[in-house]
Amino acid sequence: MRAGDALIGPVRSPRVTHDGPKTSLLSYGIAQLYLAAFGWKTEGDLPPLNKAIFIAAPHTSAWDAPFMLAVAWSYRMKMSWIAKHTLLEGFRGPLMRWLGAVPIDRRAALGQVAQVVARITESDGMFLAIAPEGTRGQTEHWKSGFYRMAEGAKVPIVCGFLDYKRKVGGLGPVFIPSGDVAKDMERLREFYKEVSGYRPEQFAQPRLREELEASGASTAVGSAKSS
Repeated sequence: MRAGDALIGPVRSPRVTHDGPKTSLLSYGIAQLYLAAFGWKTEGDLPPLNKAIFIAAPHTSAWDAPFMLAVAWSYRMKMSWIAKHTLLEGFRGPLMRWLGAVPIDRRAALGQVAQVVARITESDGMFLAIAPEGTRGQTEHWKSGFYRMAEGAKVPIVCGFLDYKRKVGGLGPVFIPSGDVAKDMERLREFYKEVSGYRPEQFAQPRLREELEASGASTAVGSAKSS
């Protein structure tokens, strides 16, 4: 539905089709208005999950956050995301929690991955969005935290995406981490290679630091043998 149309058709059904935390019909309505105003639509279906790690990619602009929330709300999903615990203190706390912020204390003995795994494990349901690029700026690789969190909490990984070229946001493949990191990352590379971020030149293709290091080590060994 285009912004100039007289009527706004639903991007998704207002029915809840998953088993996880859900948003209100008010949030759903806000999502419809927001996506319609920018001429966006949604694509892909969500299996009946109640817990999952959602990849939020590409992440190249501040626009990604409102579009991510709008897409999630159009699926009636209450999407959570990691925030410094100080951001939820004081008057900002209620709003940040309503928007889905999950506080993480970086001073705690447990690392960020362990804290997230504990929260997901203890919860009745949680959909947690992680931006593996870790920054809106240029980066060479993805951070492996999303994969370690899914492994530790024993939950699926859902390939969320925002394609600014097509003006489509939604959900792609869903899979359980196999433990074969290279194989799983190749699956992600195949899916995201056609997805265009707001600044496509800044999108880092799905590749972990350990993959780059392993590739560099293999190249060095090969060079040493040939010399």
